[in-house]
Amino acid sequence: MPERAPSPNRPNVVLIMVDQWRGDGLSIADHPVVHTPYLDQLALRGARFTCAYSATPTCIPARAALFTGLTQRSHGRVGYQDGVPWDYVTTLAGEFTRQGYQTQAVGKMHVYPERSQMGFQNVILHDGFLHFARRHNRNYDLVDDYTPWLREQLGRQADYFDHGVNCNSYVARPWDKDEYLHPTTWVVSQSIDFLRRRDPRKPFFLFMSFHRPHPPYDPPAWAFEMYRDAPMPSVPVGDWADILAPWAEPRRPDAFVDAIEPRLLQWARAGYYGHMTHIDHQLNRFLETLDEYGLGENTFILFTSDHGEMMGDHHLFRKAYPYEGSAHIPMILAAPKGSGLIPPRGVYRQVVELRDVMPTLLECCGLEIPPEVEGQSFLPIAQGKDIPWRPYLHGEHTVFGQSLHYVTDGHQKYVWFSANGHEQLFDLDNDPTECHDLARDPAWQTRLAEWREILIRELEGREEGFTDGQRLIPGRPVHPCLSFLRQPS
Repeated sequence: MPERAPSPNRPNVVLIMVDQWRGDGLSIADHPVVHTPYLDQLALRGARFTCAYSATPTCIPARAALFTGLTQRSHGRVGYQDGVPWDYVTTLAGEFTRQGYQTQAVGKMHVYPERSQMGFQNVILHDGFLHFARRHNRNYDLVDDYTPWLREQLGRQADYFDHGVNCNSYVARPWDKDEYLHPTTWVVSQSIDFLRRRDPRKPFFLFMSFHRPHPPYDPPAWAFEMYRDAPMPSVPVGDWADILAPWAEPRRPDAFVDAIEPRLLQWARAGYYGHMTHIDHQLNRFLETLDEYGLGENTFILFTSDHGEMMGDHHLFRKAYPYEGSAHIPMILAAPKGSGLIPPRGVYRQVVELRDVMPTLLECCGLEIPPEVEGQSFLPIAQGKDIPWRPYLHGEHTVFGQSLHYVTDGHQKYVWFSANGHEQLFDLDNDPTECHDLARDPAWQTRLAEWREILIRELEGREEGFTDGQRLIPGRPVHPCLSFLRQPS
């Protein structure tokens, strides 16, 4: 469909996505260590959703939900796999472009081919290290804009990987270059430059996508030092943690499962939290500039993450798990300053998900929501309205040669291991760190059976054969992409 003539009265939208940021990683969420004063300030302006989740908690499938507004059954990515083409017809940015917006992405996209615009009119790209792209036997500059810029700044061959810290490990150290050269600062600098050169006759949709706090844990020195020796509570270790012990890889710095020594964990947390505070300060830099351009009074802002990071909880690291550290994400929606469109200081417990971002932002701007979108706008909730909402969320991800499924209503969580049928049940209201598995508790057997029935319904008709409609069937083969994505295009 052709682009529509823009309305000068339409609000702007800034969608801020961070990578691997846990849902509890905000000081306004009472985190005992991390300090995020400016994100706290943003949350006080609008609505914070405390039960926001990533249904498929790694980079690629989470972004599929964000960009398409679809469930994993429909977008087809139920695990992590590089190199699968992104051929979705209807996308978040494409709808804004079609309906008259100037659309710009800065930072991480993590799609394939890497230069796919996904409906944006322009993309300034930096996906991080991205092993898959570097192994194409081609010039990496063809699929990255940050590294060529870095070399221009330094006047020599350089890479943000010069310090040698792996992009999936718990190893941490301060950034080895000036702060203005850090990828986090670069995303904000490029976004500010977009404000300068935008078309003033059009409303805009800006996607600011940060690679951090994803590893490498290399924040600027001041941010690392802020947390290096800070008192930190012990990580939670559940009474069930031994079930993942078969996948432990001691001494491997990018292990998914490992009980690392306290000194290394302290440094990893310092690097991770340092990234958060660095991003927080840089977002304040952007928001202040937005006001300087006179745009704050006509711009919606949404802040979220693609997934979390276990960061040692239950001796686990990285993502792809159904547990809170991995699947629970932040979600903040703020209306234009002074508009009164969203009451300030709102805190809501409805279970929202990344597929809800697309319809929410389109509704914020009074734009059409495509009928194929499966997410639901949470703008009315942010406005204090009582609307029908989903009673639960089904999430999943392939890892350890199987699929780990979860179902949650924000109060309880049911987990199913597809390899052997192992079940878990957690009471999130009384056990938010998931330390006590209630699946074998006689008092919880009725509730366990109810959750199991919900998952059976969710998985009916799935190609893997996870259920016959009466029971869950373990041991079925799994793949990170459903078959319709694996067919030659």
